[in-house]
Amino acid sequence: MRLAEAWRVALDALRANRLRSILTMLGVVIGVGAVVALVSIGTGTKQLIERQVEGLGSNLLIVVPGRLEAGAAPTASPLTLDDVDAIDRVVGDRTRVAVTISSGETVRAGDKSAFASMQGVLENTPQVFVRTLDRGSYLTRTDVTTARRVAVLGAGIAGRLFPDTDPIGHQITIGGVRFRVIGTFTPLGQSLGVDRDSEVHIPVTAAQRLLGTSRIDGLAIKAPDRDTIDELGASVVATLVKRHPDTDFSAVTQEQILGVLGQILGVLTGVLAAIAGISLLVGGVGVSNIMLVSVRERTKEIGLRKAVGARPRDIGIQFLLEAVLLTTIGGVIGMALGITVAVVVDKLTPVPAAVTWWALALAFGVSAAVGILFGVVPAQRAGRLDPVVALRTE
Repeated sequence: MRLAEAWRVALDALRANRLRSILTMLGVVIGVGAVVALVSIGTGTKQLIERQVEGLGSNLLIVVPGRLEAGAAPTASPLTLDDVDAIDRVVGDRTRVAVTISSGETVRAGDKSAFASMQGVLENTPQVFVRTLDRGSYLTRTDVTTARRVAVLGAGIAGRLFPDTDPIGHQITIGGVRFRVIGTFTPLGQSLGVDRDSEVHIPVTAAQRLLGTSRIDGLAIKAPDRDTIDELGASVVATLVKRHPDTDFSAVTQEQILGVLGQILGVLTGVLAAIAGISLLVGGVGVSNIMLVSVRERTKEIGLRKAVGARPRDIGIQFLLEAVLLTTIGGVIGMALGITVAVVVDKLTPVPAAVTWWALALAFGVSAAVGILFGVVPAQRAGRLDPVVALRTE
């Protein structure tokens, strides 16, 4: 039997039992659609996090006390501004070093209030991290040196405290202490699960005075280039360990952060795809079951084909093609369903989704493989039927 003829006969067989064919394909459609949709969501989430990490700045080196590894206990920061001066000498450029001390505080302006992430920072934070001003000006070195009570508001905080007013020059209260607003940031949105528009930046010295401490939580360094970032990190850690022998320090780059997050999200995406693949497996079992029923119903037809010269291989290929056709059509419909779900989720919900060619290729390949795998047994059974016995079957 020619292959084209075999495909035509397979299509005729599926048309003859439309409802059964549709119900058989349904499991494959759901399985493939679920795989495409879930993999797209996992891929979109990974791409979003990569953009957010890269959007923090370029060639960043984050230095924190303690070891950044699973099971490591949090370490209280022994860092002070004196350590920053020592790091400035290692880096050789003060404008490349940023520090932070953070605290959640209620910020008030008149009769309005909002909860914000107060960040005590140096004047060079916009040079290290990517932060742009919408209006006004940023902190100056004089502000930091004199612990001046001035503040730069995130777009969200500015909108909640001053919905109809330009906040520049107005007073706000943080922890019972008044600060004058000198600038506002452009909207930035969420970054790594943190609402960057809910930040309030004040001089680090003013934040230390407000919180009654001399510590800083950590520091970030903008390396001159990617080639020197590891060497710079080792020098910074060595300097801090020398100054604080009883404390471990960790220096991580954006690439290392992306690597760890990528591994976690990769595993999560794989687990989601495996869970969705279970429904595809169930669909394959359904295909095999229906094909076995089809062999039983068409026993007399098989006997007649063999009687007129059809070889067992021809009969086997015929039923195998029917199974592959079922799962292939179901796979194509499932891909369309998965793409539709991914697009809807991406457009109408906060969950990101990105359809990739390899996810579609994987889903289509698996659906075709399911047809071959679960169609082999019915095809072999049909090919082994004795033509005499088959013709006698009522």
